[in-house]
Amino acid sequence: MTGRGEGPHGAPSSDGEAGDRRRLTSRSTLRPTMSDVARHAGVAPQTVSRTLRTPHLVSRETYERVQRSIAATGYVPNLTASSLASNRSMTVAVLIPAISTSIFADVLHGLDEVLSPHGYHLFIGSTDYDLDQEEQLTRTFLGRRPDGFFIVGTAHTETTTHLLLQSAIPVVEGWSLTPNPIGSVVGFSNIAAVHAITQAVVEKGYRHPTFAGSIREGDTRAVERSKSFELAVRELLPGEPVRIVNAGAREVEFETGRELSRRVLAEHPETDVLMFSSDIFAAGALFEFQQSGVKVPEQLGVTGFGDFEIARHISPALTTVAVPNRAIGTEAGRLLLRGMTEPDFMPQRIDVGFEVVLRQSA
Repeated sequence: MTGRGEGPHGAPSSDGEAGDRRRLTSRSTLRPTMSDVARHAGVAPQTVSRTLRTPHLVSRETYERVQRSIAATGYVPNLTASSLASNRSMTVAVLIPAISTSIFADVLHGLDEVLSPHGYHLFIGSTDYDLDQEEQLTRTFLGRRPDGFFIVGTAHTETTTHLLLQSAIPVVEGWSLTPNPIGSVVGFSNIAAVHAITQAVVEKGYRHPTFAGSIREGDTRAVERSKSFELAVRELLPGEPVRIVNAGAREVEFETGRELSRRVLAEHPETDVLMFSSDIFAAGALFEFQQSGVKVPEQLGVTGFGDFEIARHISPALTTVAVPNRAIGTEAGRLLLRGMTEPDFMPQRIDVGFEVVLRQSA
C-alpha cells in the first residue's frame, strides 16, 4: 500500500512531484501552445492570436512567419475555446443539392476564395434536392453556431425559412432569384434563361422543340426551366404541342442523357431540336447520336444548360446557356463577409445574369 508521502514502490516522493502529477499541463503532455509558437516566431502571443483570428490585419511577413512557426511546432488552435471567447466560430455553413456536380463545386471554390483569406472555413452538406433533408441539415448546422449561411435555392420548407430568419446570422441564397429572400440573394432568372435559348433556336428555324431533363419536385430550378419552356413554346410557336420528357429522380449523368435521347426519338419522332435542362444530359445525347448514326445538327439540333467545360470540347460543340457559377460563389462570399463583419450591412440582391452561347450543335 502506498503511503501519502511515498511513490508507487514505497519510495518517498516530494510534494513537488505529487503536484507535477496532479497538474498535467500542455507542456507535460508535449502539446504545443500559442506561447511556443510566439517564442519560435519571435513575436508576442497576441500577434499569433491576431494572425489566427484576423489574418487580414497583419502584414504578409508576419503572417508567413507565424504560419511557419505553427508548422514547425505542430501547434493546433483550440477552436472551441476561441469561439466561446469571441462568440465567433469562424465557420460558414453551406448547403448544396449535390457535391458531385461540377457547377456546385465552382460555387464552393468561389466562396472559399473569398472567405478563406479572412480565416473562415466552410462546412458543407448535400440535400440531394430533398427539402426535408435540407430542413434537417439546416437545424443541425445552425446547432454548430456558424457565423454565416449559404444555401442553394430560394424554395424551402416553412420551418427552414423560420430557422434561418431566427438565426440572427447573415444568410445568402444562391442560384435563383426571388422577390422575398431570407437575407441576401445571388443568382439569375432560370425562367428568362430558358425563354432566351428557346427564342434563339426558333429564330434559327427550328419549329418542333422537345425539352428533356430530370425534373423532380425538390429541384425547383429544373421545374422553373420546364415551365419556362412551356410558356416560351406557347408564345413563340402558337399551336405547337408542348413536348417535355422527364427522367424523374434519375441522376444527372451521361447515361441519363442517353436514355432521354432514346425516349425522345421513340415518343416524339417529329422533334427537330432537343433541349436539355443540363449540359451533362446533352453531352450524353450527343454520345448516343454518334453511336446510332443520328447527325447533329443536320437531322436534329441539341442544346444544353450550364456551359460546362465539356460543352466547348465535345463534337459538335454544344449550344447552351452560360451561367457564371464561380461568380455566384464569389459574390455570395463577399456578401457573407460584409454581413459577418459590418454591423450595419443591409442584405442585397445580385443578378449575375446569363448568356446564350450559340455553337455547332443547334
